[in-house]
Amino acid sequence: MKKIGIIITDLEDWTARALITEAKEKGFSPFVLDFRTAEVNINSKSIGSKIHFKAEDISLLDLDAVIVRDVGAGAFEGVSFRFDILRELEAEGILVINSPAAIQNAANKYHASYLLAKAGLHAPETIAVQNLEAALRTISSLGDSVIKPVFGYKGKDIARVKDGKIRFSDRKAESVPLETALEKMLEERGMLYIQEFIENPGRDIRVFVVGGNAVGAIYRKASAGSWVNNLSQGGSADRCVLTCEQKEIAEKASLAIGTTFAGVDIIEDFTRDLNKENNKELERNERGPRILEVNGTPSGKGIFDAWGINPAEHILQYLQNIL
Repeated sequence: MKKIGIIITDLEDWTARALITEAKEKGFSPFVLDFRTAEVNINSKSIGSKIHFKAEDISLLDLDAVIVRDVGAGAFEGVSFRFDILRELEAEGILVINSPAAIQNAANKYHASYLLAKAGLHAPETIAVQNLEAALRTISSLGDSVIKPVFGYKGKDIARVKDGKIRFSDRKAESVPLETALEKMLEERGMLYIQEFIENPGRDIRVFVVGGNAVGAIYRKASAGSWVNNLSQGGSADRCVLTCEQKEIAEKASLAIGTTFAGVDIIEDFTRDLNKENNKELERNERGPRILEVNGTPSGKGIFDAWGINPAEHILQYLQNIL
């Protein structure tokens, strides 16, 4: 019986429980691991090998594969240490999905934008800057724009700048002057990742991709008064039937980032045609889908609730096919 480590931090997490259940149903022997308990002993005289990895008192080198749901947040050195262990397990011949490189590619929005562009995929115009003057120039050039933390998640701390005013995704309307808000973000982050705001029909698309194949998708719709579609920010999920183009670019995006399984976020891009004489909106014309980002540790709950599709089943089936 193949031994599978499932790395989680929350036993109540829907996706974590789904992975554990599906591993058992597929005939694997699953070991639930919280990597915040991981220890590495190097050059110890008390053990039989030069390097010993363990977590939850399980010897990690005894595993056949590892599925990463969540390594846990925290201080930089702690998180870096956990990713180092994943890289070292790979070097020892243990299959790790998603690979630490893929998770890091996806988590770093700036580098992910670079990888998506190199793959020829259509995404919002993105400009990365490191000072206030450049930030103001960029915002003026883009007009309606969005500022995201490079390592953000769940739609937190995203800011939208429109008509010289800034509004954050998880707070009520801000009264802070734009320059003051930008200076604070620059002080905290050291750089700003700025994208054009894509005019859209009030929703985005989350596509779940496993093994290079899009297994299903949902629309994520923002709650009333919000412009952020994340389910964790109060958005709602509806069934989405992908077009051939949407399916293709989601699969290409997962490949570009290097993920075995991923949640690929797509925005439907609409422009407004205006009557030049009286500046009245005439109609919306769709310009095509754009990749917003790729999530390397996605939740499967939304697509299960909408469709009954269990991504964990597809992930464990993929694993079963290659082990």
